Amino acid sequence: MAESAPVTETPKYGNKPTKVGHIKMLVIDDLKSKTIDGKVKLYVDKDTIIKSDDSTSYTNFKTLVKQHISQVIPKELVGTLLPWVHIAISNAKRQLLDIHHDICPEYLQSYLNEFCYKFNRRYFGDNLFGRMLVACVETKNMFRYNI
Repeated sequence: MAESAPVTETPKYGNKPTKVGHIKMLVIDDLKSKTIDGKVKLYVDKDTIIKSDDSTSYTNFKTLVKQHISQVIPKELVGTLLPWVHIAISNAKRQLLDIHHDICPEYLQSYLNEFCYKFNRRYFGDNLFGRMLVACVETKNMFRYNI
C-alpha cells in the first residue's frame, strides 16, 4: 500500500504526477478477497480513496472505503498508473537481494518492516538514528521468540 497525493504543480518530464507519503507492506498467505479485505479493514481508513488494478480480489473495496477506483492496467502503463507501488516493490526487492541475498519466509515481514521504516522516514536526515533508537527501546523484541 502506498499513500499518494497529486502533485500541485505540473510535473517536469520524467517526474511522477503524484507524491508518496507513507507505505505499508504486508506478507499475506494468499490473494483471496477475504484475506485482502481483512487487511484493508485493519490498516486503511474508511474515508480513503483506493486506486488499484482490476483484480477480482478487490471486489469488496467499495463497501470498505469511501471510494474505490479500479482499472485494467496494460503492461506498457504499469509503472505510470500506480507508480509508487511499483517503485516501492522494486526498491524493496533490490535491497533484499543486494543486502540479504537469501531470506527465510518466516522473517520476510521483519525485513519489509525495516524497509518501510526507512522509506517512511527518508526525510529525517541526521535525526533518523535517534528516532530509530527510541523505537528500538520502546518495542518488544519478537526476534528472540522466533528462534
